[in-house]
Amino acid sequence: MAENTVSPTRERHFTLTTAALLILPLVILGGVIWLFLSTGGGLKLSSPAPIEALSFERTILKPGQIEIYVRNAGPKEVQIAQVIINDAIWPFMASPGPVIPRLQTAVVHLDYSWSQGEAYRIRLFSTNALPFELKIPAAFSTPEPNRRTFLAFTLIGLYVGVIPIFLGLFWFPALRQLGRGAMVFLMAVTSGLLVFLGLDTVSEALEKAAAISSPFQGIGLIGIGLVGTFFLLDAVSKRQTATGRSEASQRLTLAYLIATGIGLHNLGEGLAIGAAFNVGEINLGAFLVVGFIIQNITEGLGIIAPVLRDRPGIKNLALMGLVGGGPAILGAWIGGFLPSPILAVLFLAIGTGAIFEVVYEIAKLIQKDTARTAKPFTVLSGIMVGMLLLWVTGLMIK
Repeated sequence: MAENTVSPTRERHFTLTTAALLILPLVILGGVIWLFLSTGGGLKLSSPAPIEALSFERTILKPGQIEIYVRNAGPKEVQIAQVIINDAIWPFMASPGPVIPRLQTAVVHLDYSWSQGEAYRIRLFSTNALPFELKIPAAFSTPEPNRRTFLAFTLIGLYVGVIPIFLGLFWFPALRQLGRGAMVFLMAVTSGLLVFLGLDTVSEALEKAAAISSPFQGIGLIGIGLVGTFFLLDAVSKRQTATGRSEASQRLTLAYLIATGIGLHNLGEGLAIGAAFNVGEINLGAFLVVGFIIQNITEGLGIIAPVLRDRPGIKNLALMGLVGGGPAILGAWIGGFLPSPILAVLFLAIGTGAIFEVVYEIAKLIQKDTARTAKPFTVLSGIMVGMLLLWVTGLMIK
């Protein structure tokens, strides 16, 4: 009787032939693009008007000086030919030069004695006589990085993030006295808080994405930050679960994940506050500080909810408070000294991804805790209470 034999699997190697087969389509594609660009696809059409785009990324006001950071967002290089302040033609210098290649930046320097609190309208004209307008609603000396302003923005971050988060953590001893049903309710409250924060963060990201240059594809940047962060944290969580760690250890990890998500959200809050002070909107900045202080105390509650039945220790609680509140300081520094709409969009997107991944982890924990006795109305009421808490405190900010 003949025996069935299984042929051994051939070992495959990456050869020059394989590399050539991978590269050949790309070479052909490049040739097709070159053919189209050189022949115009047979249409032989030309643009009736030059296509130029300049975006204003930052304005710095110093005594007797105005510096404008502009980026060429158009398909071809742009040359700045003239600057008009209000209705007066004004001499200018541009560095590295008035000709700006695609996607590159230049700094337009103006020696101009502006007045505190006055409004200014600045128009930049290209060599094709296309105008690009910048409005300064109220002139204000831009904060410069020095010891005093560095300390001021650090204190703002402490007020907004660290202090209210730690005040929320002080509820830990009292909340430990609650029963199992109350803890499920608090976990649901945490989910509601985070869902609201996630929606608020993605809304801010979309708003800022509309302000960045179109070649940087703000919506795509949001997708990269959100999806990448979500699956990165999900992979970290699954890897820790696979190592056979105890349930208490997994709950502590979840608390740190919540602190991370909240911290990234607070980074966005710090950016908003720092940017407001950077452009002289002092009343808005102060208003945001007070509002976020009130709102963020509830975030401390969300951080400790998963570990209420455990004993995480003072060290872990302190570290979670710093993870949740500390990024507000970094955000205030960036927003106050180096405001960048691209960085703001990316950070907000990362925060959104982290927040929604944490909500997913909390949902799994709630499902596990209610496996024997379902508590659908407890979970629903907790989620709604969490969302309403931030909605009500948001009335003091928006």
